Amino acid sequence: MNATAAPHTIPVSVIGLGNLGQALADAFLTKGHPTTVWNRSAGKADALVERGASLAATPADAVAAGELVVVAVLDYDTVGELLRPAAGALAGRTVVNLTTGTPSAARALGAWAADRRAAYLDGAVYAVPQTIGTSAAFVLYSGDETAYRTYRTVLDAIGEGSHVGPAPELSSVYDTALLSGMYGMFAGFFQAVALAGTEGIGAAELTRPLARWLTAAADALPGFAQEIDAKDYATTTSNLEINAVGLRNILSATEAQGLPTDLLAPLLRLFDDQIRAGHAASSLSRAVESLRADGVRYPASA
Repeated sequence: MNATAAPHTIPVSVIGLGNLGQALADAFLTKGHPTTVWNRSAGKADALVERGASLAATPADAVAAGELVVVAVLDYDTVGELLRPAAGALAGRTVVNLTTGTPSAARALGAWAADRRAAYLDGAVYAVPQTIGTSAAFVLYSGDETAYRTYRTVLDAIGEGSHVGPAPELSSVYDTALLSGMYGMFAGFFQAVALAGTEGIGAAELTRPLARWLTAAADALPGFAQEIDAKDYATTTSNLEINAVGLRNILSATEAQGLPTDLLAPLLRLFDDQIRAGHAASSLSRAVESLRADGVRYPASA
């Protein structure tokens, strides 16, 4: 970054103009950054060009135009396909990859960028395109910490950022974990709606008390997290045995209504596994121990 340049004058290039990429480019333009865009279908850039963006003819041209190069495309294979021809222009630039992928792919791409003397940040965006640039959006970044500190003000155009560690793959690990929690919630929601529907209760009718209950239940998560990190599962409240009885009743009622139990039955197996190991009186959070694999790193407090 040019030490004499004001943050709003830093040139940014956005490669990929799907819904997310268009929102990203729009956010940088709103903050006054000289913004260059590229997309395989050039017509997607029309509205951005009208707002002042420059349209690059090739990904290599986009890389050459930007000090900060933001990529948001379908997958990591596409990122590589687009950046490889621009490898000679990457030196001294910072690549911010906001494409969804896997930790191993992020690790490989970070190493490839470093070999081309480019700084690399991998990012996971938590926002719908309509909320990019608002207080509702946040982004987790990993990779080159110096680059993150240098361009943090620029990246804040997208949403509130946090740097989660120097390994390029860490944001992808966070993303996989956070989305696992989200899909687990969706699975519970679908099961609840199907079960209520067997007695004529509509999804909207059920969702009003369900959302209120889930919001309250989420308050237990920080406490569970402390127990898990400390591996201290002592509790005087709702233990594994009590929860196993309750979940078994839910599964029995679900079967009685003629519905499958595929979504929740695996959770009961975790409870039963810990109970058989002698932990019936332990906190519900101890169920995580049945998911942990040997050799996986955990917090130092564990």
